[in-house]
Amino acid sequence: MTPRRLDDCRNIADFRRLAKRRLPGPIFHYIDGAADDEVTYRRNSAAFDDCDLVPNVLAGVETIDLSTTVMGQALSMPLYCSPTALQRLFHHEGERAVARAAAAAGTMFGVSSLGTVSLAEIGAMTSTPKMFQFYFHKDRGLNAALLERGKAAKFDILALTVDTITGGNRERDWRTGFTSPPRLTPSSLISFALHPRWAVDYFTHEKFSLVELQDYVKEGSNVAISVGEYFSTMLDQSMDWKDAEALCAAWGGQFCLKGVMSVADARRAVDIGATGIMVSNHGGRQLDGSRSPFDQIAEIADAVGDRIDIVLDGGVRRGTHVLKALAAGAKACSGGRLYLYALAAAGEPGVSRALSLLREEIERGMKLMGVTRVAQLTRDMLRYR
Repeated sequence: MTPRRLDDCRNIADFRRLAKRRLPGPIFHYIDGAADDEVTYRRNSAAFDDCDLVPNVLAGVETIDLSTTVMGQALSMPLYCSPTALQRLFHHEGERAVARAAAAAGTMFGVSSLGTVSLAEIGAMTSTPKMFQFYFHKDRGLNAALLERGKAAKFDILALTVDTITGGNRERDWRTGFTSPPRLTPSSLISFALHPRWAVDYFTHEKFSLVELQDYVKEGSNVAISVGEYFSTMLDQSMDWKDAEALCAAWGGQFCLKGVMSVADARRAVDIGATGIMVSNHGGRQLDGSRSPFDQIAEIADAVGDRIDIVLDGGVRRGTHVLKALAAGAKACSGGRLYLYALAAAGEPGVSRALSLLREEIERGMKLMGVTRVAQLTRDMLRYR
């Protein structure tokens, strides 16, 4: 049954159904869709089902400590909000709502280069850990400006996305005509009209734009373009390991590569001085047929887990998914859709509720596993089918 209000949502699947009710079709399918046949998108969550937890009992679990430290940042739980683009399309408060909810939950929030609220505003809003996700553009002046703005706003981590060297084949976006900003067509106007609350919020608040990019490129703010087309035309396809190493040195702080999937690349991330990697396939939105992050965690952890912080990014829908990832060798998990559905469903209260429910699931799961600290989750508690 589709929830009709926030209190009806008991899990991420419920938030997804409520978001689908409240968003125009093209915008919902942008969040929900992925590349090609969406095999990898489905695999990202299904991979957890191929692994069983083996609990211990009589462990004295009255007091549970969910805290962890990731890339030098103290988090109240081993889960944070991954950076995602275009958030004010999903709810008029966008990144502001997510930043406040993440801060209240004591966890980290990531802001995308394709964000819709300025880094300076987000930096001034919260003192809790913040990650700035960096897209490497052809325009080197834009790259330099983004780097300096991230520093000025006192973001704690710079995360270079490395799996968007060209746009994925997002067929749902093609079918629905999704662009940023939304292109008004007969079909999209009908969808907007059928969702008047969304339309009123979108058209009566500040003009939509990609705030950090609008002074350099019109695409995405004043010229409608699909995200896949933006990646293929605006980002630098010559980016290589030397560029990543130079960016790491120029940032001079906690530095993460987002989109690492192989052991070889994880080792190179260590070599260039990165302090973290997000094992991610961009939510299945880039290379369909690629492995799921969870399927790769164990071998990457075995190779470099003692030298770099490993984050599983993608597919997390339940607290038990987090437990499995930590037991396999991840330091923490992150996700986008898990809070974007909630943002679309109910703004800041939705994100707060989603994070609270996931926290409860992680704590309950730890008690049932017989552990009191996240470091006690180990590989011997997993059995792969």
